[in-house]
Amino acid sequence: MNTDIDTCPIDLFCFSGSTSNSEANRLILSFVFVQKIVSSGDENKDGGLDFNEFNKYLKEHEKKLRLTFKSLDKNNDGHIDASEIKQSLEELGMDITKEEAQTILQSMDIDGTMMVDWNEWRDHFLFNPAHNLNEIIRYWKHSSVLDIGESIAIPDEFTEEEKTSGGWWKQLAAGAMAGAVSRTGTAPLDRVKVFMQVHSSKSNRVTLLGGFKQMIKEGGVASLWRGNGVNVLKIAPETAIKFMAYEQYKKLLTPEGGKVQTHQRFMAGSLAGATAQSSIYPMEVMKTRLTLGKTGQYNGMFDCAKKILRKEGIKAFYKGYTPNMIGIIPYAGIDLAVYESLKNAWLSRYAKDTANPGILVLLGCGTISSTCGQLASYPLALLRTRMQAQATLEASDKSTMTGLMKGIMANEGFFGLYRGILPNFMKVIPAVSLSYVVYEYMKTGLGISK
Repeated sequence: MNTDIDTCPIDLFCFSGSTSNSEANRLILSFVFVQKIVSSGDENKDGGLDFNEFNKYLKEHEKKLRLTFKSLDKNNDGHIDASEIKQSLEELGMDITKEEAQTILQSMDIDGTMMVDWNEWRDHFLFNPAHNLNEIIRYWKHSSVLDIGESIAIPDEFTEEEKTSGGWWKQLAAGAMAGAVSRTGTAPLDRVKVFMQVHSSKSNRVTLLGGFKQMIKEGGVASLWRGNGVNVLKIAPETAIKFMAYEQYKKLLTPEGGKVQTHQRFMAGSLAGATAQSSIYPMEVMKTRLTLGKTGQYNGMFDCAKKILRKEGIKAFYKGYTPNMIGIIPYAGIDLAVYESLKNAWLSRYAKDTANPGILVLLGCGTISSTCGQLASYPLALLRTRMQAQATLEASDKSTMTGLMKGIMANEGFFGLYRGILPNFMKVIPAVSLSYVVYEYMKTGLGISK
């Protein structure tokens, strides 16, 4: 089999024509999906496809494409139109305009009828390893797999098929593992961020390099990962609670038999985030205390919990709770709004030959939207961290949320609310990259995608 990427027909996963997206992105995508086709059809595991394997792959793949085509063809007239594409995307929790649906349709419509028949559909997807509706039209769903350390984004959507087949828990497990690796990889930057949030001021300026030097001098290189254990440990319960709460809130907010609208999804996601954060918030406090702790101060997470309970009482486990809850709304709202705006801008400008933006564009949109969400909610995150760390501060620095904010504004000015923002931004790109790569490997390992 000739796997020269330029011989692919109109390929959903390849950029072609005169689009201005980078040629490198197109080549990377083409190579990845050629490899997926080979791995899907390679029965004897020799790393290639012979004629019989290739022939069998095409026949099996065509059967799956036929089922997908029928599921999209709502009125069973043998054609797919823009309204059917729009309806199918809405069923997956993604709202698009009629014009955007027509743009997607045009990328497959060869004869210019503004409808896609079976032959056009098959030709478009035959050399595409995606084999069901969910894989084909999930590109633009805002995935929570991009873990940048904050767990207050709106959860992922799952189809009824994924829920009944068990695919949802595999995706959540893959996302949790991706988050664990991502957070571990960026833990030193996260620790210096917390260090700067709590200890840096006009009179005691802590720089990025200075913070690293102080931490290494005090506890060695290994101390850069202090507090990472509990940060990773809280991913699993938080993800599970958020997912279950999100499904229940959607049912409560959506009329019987109605579709989930964008504003309902935002409200359900925010409430689910608040529920999950409330459940695991004591672990957030312990993470901050362990991160700021000196060598020998705590002998692990349970020792930290016992000491906090004995010295400060149960209320200490919910210090900083109010700014944390308030911060969910601007983060989730701006994250979703920016992502939708970037998605619509890309579709209206570049979606001529394909509706799929490609890996780099998706990661870019997710990174930008999450960063904007963090930028808006960062002052509240700083207040939360300082309140969580109050036992480690001088008595004069202990205060309520409003008292802390007034003190920071009076002594340090507006930009005092953004102490530690530099390492926070520095960890975004490596965190996103790590989480995406691990997520893709985990999906393959768990049998979600081949």
